[in-house]
Amino acid sequence: MSRLQRLAILAVLSLVLSSCGGRSHEDGKDWPGYGRTAEQQFYSPLTEVNQSNVGSLGLAWSMDLESGNSVTQPIEVGGTLYFAQGLSVIHAVDAVTGKPLWRYDPGAAEKAGLNLRLGWGVRGIAWWDGKIYTGTQDGRLIAIDAKTGKPVWSVQTFPHENPAYISGAPRVFDGKVIIGFGSSTGASRGYVSAYDAKDGHFLWRFFTTPGDPSKGFENQAMAIAARTWAGEWWKFGGGAHVWNAIAYDEETDTVFFGTGSPYPWNRKIRSQDKGDNLFICSIVAVSGKTGEYKWHYQTVPGDTWDFDATMDIELADITIDGQPRKVIMQAPKDGFFYVIDRVTGKLISAEPIAKVTWATKVDLKTGRPVEAPGARYENGKPVEIWPTSLGAHNWLPMAHDPKNGLVYIPVADTGFLYGDGPPGWTMPSDRRQDDSSNSIQLIGMPEGKTPKPVSGRLLAWSPVRQKAVWSIRFPTYLNGGVLATGGDLVFQGSIDGAFKAYAADSGKTLWSFDGRAPIIAPPISYEVNGRQYVTVLTGLGMAYPINAALLLGKLADHYGLDPRSEPRRVLTFAIGGKGTLPPRPTLPPAADDPGYKENAAEAQRGAIAFFTHCSICHGSLAVGSGHAPDLRRSPIPVSRETFTSVVKDGALVSRGMPNFAEFPPEKIEDLRQYIRSRAAQLRQGRAAAQPAPAAAKPGM
Repeated sequence: MSRLQRLAILAVLSLVLSSCGGRSHEDGKDWPGYGRTAEQQFYSPLTEVNQSNVGSLGLAWSMDLESGNSVTQPIEVGGTLYFAQGLSVIHAVDAVTGKPLWRYDPGAAEKAGLNLRLGWGVRGIAWWDGKIYTGTQDGRLIAIDAKTGKPVWSVQTFPHENPAYISGAPRVFDGKVIIGFGSSTGASRGYVSAYDAKDGHFLWRFFTTPGDPSKGFENQAMAIAARTWAGEWWKFGGGAHVWNAIAYDEETDTVFFGTGSPYPWNRKIRSQDKGDNLFICSIVAVSGKTGEYKWHYQTVPGDTWDFDATMDIELADITIDGQPRKVIMQAPKDGFFYVIDRVTGKLISAEPIAKVTWATKVDLKTGRPVEAPGARYENGKPVEIWPTSLGAHNWLPMAHDPKNGLVYIPVADTGFLYGDGPPGWTMPSDRRQDDSSNSIQLIGMPEGKTPKPVSGRLLAWSPVRQKAVWSIRFPTYLNGGVLATGGDLVFQGSIDGAFKAYAADSGKTLWSFDGRAPIIAPPISYEVNGRQYVTVLTGLGMAYPINAALLLGKLADHYGLDPRSEPRRVLTFAIGGKGTLPPRPTLPPAADDPGYKENAAEAQRGAIAFFTHCSICHGSLAVGSGHAPDLRRSPIPVSRETFTSVVKDGALVSRGMPNFAEFPPEKIEDLRQYIRSRAAQLRQGRAAAQPAPAAAKPGM
């Protein structure tokens, strides 16, 4: 080989490495971003840990964490493990020993203002070219030096006045950072943005709903989308936020992202009950270089049930009817599993993975769902809908094994009675008026009808045959994100603290570890010095668990859900690991409150206020099940002065507790009475017996 040829090969290799930030990750040794690769398959090709030896997998090390959200996927590059915890507090630790290297706190709680009331932290972070990227509660996108933990640059991705937050992981493709944001409690227009990964300068933005026609449209795509809306939709913002799923096809330089439900949910209000309302509940494909529209596929035209299409988008090359196809696969909230041609956007197939009552099928000729009669609760008549806004599949990622072609999906089986919201609903004029009912109500099940227990499954699904291969049922819907590996294994945690490895071909349980705390975060796998590791974080968080008390009843306390005492840890496993964990902590009792006197009227008003303003963090029925404390067990509500200092004066803002300065003394006292009444019921052994207010706020 001539010197010129060698130089040419080195140049090509340099170009390839530069496209992924200076390192090649195709061998699976590193896990540099959410989902590991741009294809977002949540798959590791590593094989050292496999079906023959997984029984010898043991705890290599563990690390205790502070309070706050820990339902997040870590990343690993070059022997260093990085993860976000709490409100985007970034940690770097040695991946082999767990030794802390640095910690960076962006101060999101203090900067978030009113948006501290809306979210809980981020689901993941990204690495590229020696930098760590994270989003924050207040909407910043921050690049951090991976060696020192010092910030390199920061940009504000949405205006401070937007009722919004970042909960999804940034994705870095071809030197660009792609980021969206979440919002579900006020007028906000969704979009996704791209920034230069090196210096943070703005590159492009794609709006997901059209704005005010009198101001003109940003591009032809928005002009076309406007034809699918009616009335004065732009006054509501439209929604369709890109709060989770983003993937990238390097071959065609295409960015794919999923959009959420509209705002408000009820189409009768936002769009005169007319139109598809693009680009809500859609997968959208745009140019990676320019953000220019390529195609879209809408899973739920004119959505009115909160059936987001923001669940993970996974790219794969599969053979269908003897022909190789480049596809996108998604299992959004609506209960169907979609296989879509990722070049053209044409639907290939769609079949239900759970009970679906809102539609009878998806028409393959038109690509549209065939809605069931009455599914839109016409004429004000409530209707039973499966699945619910919790989704047959929520944000917890599925995984695709390219070796056997299967997809492994954490499925939830839930159904509720949907109905119109209170008559005369109007959009709140003040952001402090939290819009919890969002113009519809999730009422529960019909009177006199016993609902089926809310449960979940780990489902192995063939995207080619659109059929189940095997399924494992769980007693609850709170089952974790999935990791598939080249060792023919599937890893998943669950609410009871069990972290298990299943045989990818049969679903047989091959290994189990008691994590001593709920585990629903998605795990990762990587290799350092020739040894394969598996890492997962323990603890509940985000909004998905907040309805545990409503949906699990007495099981909520059975599983020992209490964010204050619940261990939050990093658990790292390897073959031959010998580590152990301390016993599961004893659930603390209800707070002692000798001065409590029952006042039903105050408690009822407090229940409505709690549901409206507090349950999104502190859980339905005041049963703590996310990242915020179980207030039934807290001494703070016992004291009027202490409770006021926290709720009204913001004494704990730095710890993520927002202040409600606008609350009058009587509302604060109503809230305090409700919490104290729930604590009294806990002391009497009636923790989950009280019915909920009229609507149940959905989780994400």
